[in-house]
Formats: sequence, structure tokens, C-alpha cells
Amino acid sequence: MSLIKSDAVLPSDRLPDRSEDLATVAREPSAASARFRLRDDTSAAHERVDALYSRFDLAGGEGYAAFLIAQARAFIPVEAALTRAGAGETIADWTGRLRSDALSQDLAALGLTLPQPLPAPVFATEAGILGGAYVLEGSRLGGALLRRSVPASRPLAFMAASDPGRWRSFVALLEQRLTGQVRIEQAISAALATFAVFERSATLTLGQDPL
Repeated sequence: MSLIKSDAVLPSDRLPDRSEDLATVAREPSAASARFRLRDDTSAAHERVDALYSRFDLAGGEGYAAFLIAQARAFIPVEAALTRAGAGETIADWTGRLRSDALSQDLAALGLTLPQPLPAPVFATEAGILGGAYVLEGSRLGGALLRRSVPASRPLAFMAASDPGRWRSFVALLEQRLTGQVRIEQAISAALATFAVFERSATLTLGQDPL
């Protein structure tokens, strides 16, 4: 089951039927291509991350703890790096999207300390910020699906139910800001670098790669 559902197919993703205003769609080719280029050009990295995180047994106490540790080692430094880079200026409701505190609370509830964080990518441009945030925002959707496998007795603040409206507003922002090939490529590069941090964290936690 997916860990980071970076581009889940929601109702807003459907292709227009013949009854819709095709002229409106035709006016937005670059906006649509940015979002789907992100999805398509990061799909291989996404699949590798999914395969790794699917190995955690979320129904078991040890497996769920290991899952949260793997998340914290990657998520917390990436979110902090995005904040330092100015995500709050790029994404108007950024503070409402932050989840590091929820993740820390879940770990504390299990009696676990925060793991050593991995180095986060440098998000040097607005497009890069959006690319990194694309991965984190998509993980919220994946977490809502994974939550079904976790017993209700476990701390679940980090995997709280997602709001489809929040995802749609983020996608709209991608479509508005990622115009032009250069900006799209910058976003893709940042998203790939972000996926790489999660991949590295999973391999470390699963014992496949020493620190």
C-alpha cells in the first residue's frame, strides 16, 4: 500500500467529458502539463519509495514504530528546509499544512525519541519549494489510506485524515506557478531529491543501509 501518494487520482483529475467547456481546458495546457509532468517524471522514484514503505507492518507495534521513525528521519528535516526556504511565502496556508509536531507527538506517545535527521535538499527557488512540497502534500493522501491498517489504539496524529480540498488547492497552486519548462524542471528535480531522502530513510530503518 502506498506511503507517499504524490498524485492520487481524485475526481478533479478526470479528463473532461464532451459536455464540459473544452475551450477552458485548451486555455490551460501549460498548467496541466506541469502537474502531470511532476507525476510522470517522479513515478519511478515514487514506486521505489512505495515498495520500501510497504514492508513496514503497520498492524504491529514494532512495525508501526519503525514506520514513524522512518518518516521522522525524512519528513521533519524536509519540512523544516521548506519552511526556511520560504514556503510560507509561496504557499499561503503553509503553517496549517505543517505536520512535524504531530509526528513528534506520535513518537513521544510510543516512548520513542526523535531519530537523527537526514540532510534535506536545498530548495533554492519557488519552483523547488513547490516540488518538495508536492511530495509532502501527497504523503498526506497516502497516510490517510495507510491509517486503515493501523489499530485505533495507536497514536495517529501524523496520519490524520486528509482533506481533498487541501490537495486540490495545492494542485491549483502548482498549475498557477509552474509555468514554463525551466520552472517545471526545477520542481521535478526538487521532488526527486525529496523522494530520495524518504528512500534513504526507509533503507536505513529497514537495516538495508548503514548510517
